[in-house]
Amino acid sequence: MPPNGLEAVYLAHRDRLVRFLVARGAGDAAEDLLQELWIKVSQRATGPVERPLSYLYRAADTLMIDRHRARTQARARDTAWSELSATEPLSGERVVAARQEVARVAAVLAGLGARREAVFRRARLDGVPQRQIAAELGVSLSTVEADLRVACRALAALKDES
Repeated sequence: MPPNGLEAVYLAHRDRLVRFLVARGAGDAAEDLLQELWIKVSQRATGPVERPLSYLYRAADTLMIDRHRARTQARARDTAWSELSATEPLSGERVVAARQEVARVAAVLAGLGARREAVFRRARLDGVPQRQIAAELGVSLSTVEADLRVACRALAALKDES
């Protein structure tokens, strides 16, 4: 069954949306951001969209604004953490809690299967572009995107449990 509605517009204009994200400063992360955009847009319960391409461009622009804000907040957090950690050693409880959280994330990723875990690690931890991951694994770009969606949803569910 061929895609219709917003999905058809997304697929037809995918390259243009990637170029838009690159022009807005996404750089090599444009493919990943486009994937994030589709996950967010496709999960919203909306009716028909009057101007779907404009809707997607606006959503991409909003995503870039959110990304900028997150980076700004991360820099501020990192600065505060650096100042704090220079004066205050990590408590044993915090170290244990962090290790337990890492183990939970690793278990969720391992439970998704070797390929999905590898795709997530290469894309999100190593920063490898999705097209390169697809070539490395001998799968299609849409398979890499689907694997990332599954991994992101699983980690979001884990986060919601906490």
